[in-house]
Amino acid sequence: MSMQRRVFLMTVAASGAAMSLGARAQTMVDPKDAQAAALGYVADATKADTKKFPKYAAGQNCGNCAIFQGKAGDKAGNCPLFAGKQVAAAGWCSAWNKKA
Repeated sequence: MSMQRRVFLMTVAASGAAMSLGARAQTMVDPKDAQAAALGYVADATKADTKKFPKYAAGQNCGNCAIFQGKAGDKAGNCPLFAGKQVAAAGWCSAWNKKA
């Protein structure tokens, strides 16, 4: 096998792996997922179940949570509670903790 062909095949394989990782990172958490439901996750914080989760207070959302890994202004970002999936910045769950 020629060196150019090897380099080409390795580049194609690496690009495919990178695209699959990127696609996985873009998957949003489904509020009906067992873990999301147990934590009371909603994509819109104003729809949090305040009877079941009385800890919720107006103004709390994933975007201002200490464990949200998105940047300020991002519509969504990673959350370590939902490995490999993103949460809506406007969302909320019972693990919310004020960002320092």
